[in-house]
Amino acid sequence: MQEIIRKVKDEIPKLVNLKLNSVVGIVKTEDGWKVTVEMVEKESIPSSMDLLGIYEVAVDREGNILGLERKGLRKRIDTEISKVLTTE
Repeated sequence: MQEIIRKVKDEIPKLVNLKLNSVVGIVKTEDGWKVTVEMVEKESIPSSMDLLGIYEVAVDREGNILGLERKGLRKRIDTEISKVLTTE
């Protein structure tokens, strides 16, 4: 699990050109792992007003990143996440 988290922390910021704030969850799936991370989408002054994107990263059993989807947004100061609208 630590290797999966390390790989996500190393690769995702490069893929989306955003700064990783934190890993907030990891779940084992049938095909590998689902890792949830927060990325800084917009820095603000004060930093409590930074805009954070919540992303779900799909990783296979070998640690290869298969996909990335933004699931929500929040200001750093907020405790609730605004869901991203989808067609599901």
